[in-house]
Amino acid sequence: MAQLSKIEWTDATWNPVRGCIKISPGCKHCYAETFAERFRGVKGHPYEQGFDLRLVPEKLPEPFTWRSPKLVFVNSMSDLFQAGVPDNYVETVAQVMTIANWHTYQVLTKRSERLRDMLTSNLRFAAKQENIWWGVSVEDRKYGLPRINHLRNAPARVRFLSIEPLLEDLGEIDLSGITWVIVGGESGPGARPMKKEWVVSIRDQCREQRVPFFFKQWGGVRKAKNGRSLDGRTYDEYPSRVAAPIPEKAECLAFAEEFGSFRPAIVRLS
Repeated sequence: MAQLSKIEWTDATWNPVRGCIKISPGCKHCYAETFAERFRGVKGHPYEQGFDLRLVPEKLPEPFTWRSPKLVFVNSMSDLFQAGVPDNYVETVAQVMTIANWHTYQVLTKRSERLRDMLTSNLRFAAKQENIWWGVSVEDRKYGLPRINHLRNAPARVRFLSIEPLLEDLGEIDLSGITWVIVGGESGPGARPMKKEWVVSIRDQCREQRVPFFFKQWGGVRKAKNGRSLDGRTYDEYPSRVAAPIPEKAECLAFAEEFGSFRPAIVRLS
């Protein structure tokens, strides 16, 4: 089974890559790193190597084994487009998503320039798939806003923004070409505060530009207590999803076997 997720905007997670490297202020209190490092050195644990970057090709076949459609967050514990992940491995992940199209995939990255470049070249076959949503993280003006422009210049069918953790007022945002916006505050020890007016500004811009708006959380040290209500209601808006038929079990198992034998030709860890 897929790993069921507690993340409010998805059903399940799929991690054919583990580990990552921090590149901007949004990474400061990375939940994935905190989780993974708890198990560094624990023999046989998936995160025995902590948050070190690691390709996990044995996870590639998983979507073919899930017999009901899921909304799948791809690499919740990593970033598919970081420099250490070889092009051929990124392409193979995209091939799985393209073939197992009864699921809807949410691919989120901070490496927006590589995302743009690959969607216009090696990943062009996957760029226009309605069941693959391509997104970038946006935490502030300096690092986050340029990622939106990179995403807009990628030939993706569905583009989304994960504005979390929201660290400052983003001002006016051009949402042309953007299909979905998620907003959330940082949670856990040391969480940086998020002001209501920052959230309201983004919500109102989404309304004006007719973009579905999802408010994930206020965050803070006591995330559950602070909840996710904004002005007395929750916002759980999504883009429309496409339905695709699920192949017979034998066909799915054949695909699983094919991708289960894949091994990346080159592994660059940098």
